[in-house]
Amino acid sequence: MSAQVNTYRDLIAWQKAFTLGISVYRLTKSMPDNERFGLISQLRRSAVSVPSNIAEGYGRGSTNDYVRFLKVARGSLYELETQLLLANELEYVPQDAAKQILDELAETERVLAGLIRGVER
Repeated sequence: MSAQVNTYRDLIAWQKAFTLGISVYRLTKSMPDNERFGLISQLRRSAVSVPSNIAEGYGRGSTNDYVRFLKVARGSLYELETQLLLANELEYVPQDAAKQILDELAETERVLAGLIRGVER
């Protein structure tokens, strides 16, 4: 039996995306200050975009819009992954911290993919 969803905050995908966003913000605090308007800004925007698009899609009131916004959220996850890989390659973040967030990202992607499949049915 699945839990009842009364608001977007009840969605596991949103919860995981929100937690991922918090992790990204914490990670970027330790990045070089000269990246504040570059990679840090991009990472944060992507991280905020994921739960925001899940929430917006939920609130749109139509299945087509919901799926479209969920797919935008997935696109933002891929953006975030690319930016994290860049930050890791440039040695702006410790290897273990990057791995932890990439693991969170993979779990968020898995849950989001399941939500997309479920809504599309």
